Amino acid sequence: MHKNKSLIFLVTLIVFLLLGAVSLGRIEVAKVDAASNYQELQLFTDVLTIVQRSYVEEVSIKDLVYGAIEGMLASLDPHSGFMSPEIYKEMKVDTRGEFGGLGIEISQRDGVLTIVSPIEDTPASRAGLKSGDHILKIEDEYTKDMEIMEAVQLMRGAPGTKITITIMRPDFEKPQAFTLEREVIKVQSVKSKTLESGFGYVRLAQFQERSGDDLAKALEQLRQENGGSLQGLVLDLRNNPGGLLDQAVEVADTFLAQGLIVYTQGREADAQMEFSAVQRGTEPDYPMVVLINGGSASASEIVAGALQDHGRAVIMGVQSFGKGSVQTIIPLSDDSGLRLTTAKYYTPNGTSIQARGIVPDIEVQQSEIKEVQEFDHFREKDLKNHFNTESNADQSAHAEATSLDEETRKDFQLMRALDLLKGWRIFQGLKAA
Repeated sequence: MHKNKSLIFLVTLIVFLLLGAVSLGRIEVAKVDAASNYQELQLFTDVLTIVQRSYVEEVSIKDLVYGAIEGMLASLDPHSGFMSPEIYKEMKVDTRGEFGGLGIEISQRDGVLTIVSPIEDTPASRAGLKSGDHILKIEDEYTKDMEIMEAVQLMRGAPGTKITITIMRPDFEKPQAFTLEREVIKVQSVKSKTLESGFGYVRLAQFQERSGDDLAKALEQLRQENGGSLQGLVLDLRNNPGGLLDQAVEVADTFLAQGLIVYTQGREADAQMEFSAVQRGTEPDYPMVVLINGGSASASEIVAGALQDHGRAVIMGVQSFGKGSVQTIIPLSDDSGLRLTTAKYYTPNGTSIQARGIVPDIEVQQSEIKEVQEFDHFREKDLKNHFNTESNADQSAHAEATSLDEETRKDFQLMRALDLLKGWRIFQGLKAA
């Protein structure tokens, strides 16, 4: 009897602490009316006591409390969750761009575990997993209503070990099993290249601790490759699942000289935040196209939304994922942590992205490009005694400039973005003439 009373006291104290108001980095005990909450707390402690006393096998208080916390957070929204010390440690590693696993960002849709996007050049992307795929099973365990953190823990593992996940997508007649080998995932946040003379391409795979700095270096490299300046830029945010909010702000700030980038609204004062651009370090006002798709989420949508609202870039592709909430990581005393949704964010024009996403200015579905052999037409040069053309250095230079690699030529959305930038340059040249 004495043991049960001590247990009830301990659990009641824990529950009161968990019901305390959560701020951005600390937990404060809320001033609640004890009388109005006593019945609910008594129900919880009664169940805990019954389980502790009567369950067929002995269960530790720690396991029961962890389970209660997990259930509490899982009932809130798909992005809140409890992280055990092991998962919390791995999460901190993730933001630095290196971790062990398969390389996918996951969410829940109507209780179904869903891939937001595979991270490029990882086991998941190489196996052909796609944004929108439903994960029905992890090994032999069904994922219906499985918590995200539990799924992450199941898919993480030692590099070199294999795991089988069962996938369903709309064009599958039946679920298909994919066996993947885990590896250390090293995500290169920023990649860049020159598409044609004067036109640069930057791919942002994920928003990590150094994404803003890496972007600045990539842009400087592109300028060096193109005679000191750019005539246009494609910023590729497709299948970018998001990441750190401060890095999204830094990336958007790179292209905006002033004005609001994003603001957040939550219940607490610390959740009311505004982020604005500053003049220092702003890129020149060259034309930009931002590519998005259904795998562009969270921080990607912040960047796309800010550049769209300020008229700084044309957004091209298909509607983005629609994750418009901010999660705060809150460390706990035993090295575990909470991932708690504390605010919703809004674009400069006051648009909520939540469950809506960013709607592109120009919708372009990804398509497969196939070259068609044209009939060998009879031309002027084939006529007998035709005049020979004079040498034209400009045409030779143009032919050299339009030499694109095969991977770029097969990317239909990227080619349309490049066409738009080139068309804008031609139009500006005509106006100047």
